[in-house]
Amino acid sequence: MKWLTRFVVLVLALGIAAAQTKKTEKTDAQIRQEIIRQSISSYKGSCPCPYSVDRAGRVCGARSAYSKPGGASPICYEKDVTQKMVDEYRKRIRQ
Repeated sequence: MKWLTRFVVLVLALGIAAAQTKKTEKTDAQIRQEIIRQSISSYKGSCPCPYSVDRAGRVCGARSAYSKPGGASPICYEKDVTQKMVDEYRKRIRQ
């Protein structure tokens, strides 16, 4: 009877460990937010997006890199993230 109890405890422990190590796949929306976050964090200036706040505490608006043609073009909105970008992100993460 002791071996049965030990076996049950072992199976439960392995099941719990397996469940904790299983990675949950991110949704497309989560990946889009991550791509936006990475894009903004890689921008060197203080106004990557119109909704960003500059060093003086003002909203960047039209002064943002996103709003100016040419030069840096950070990704600021979900609509800017294509499905191809999401698929490439998934491929990169799986490697």
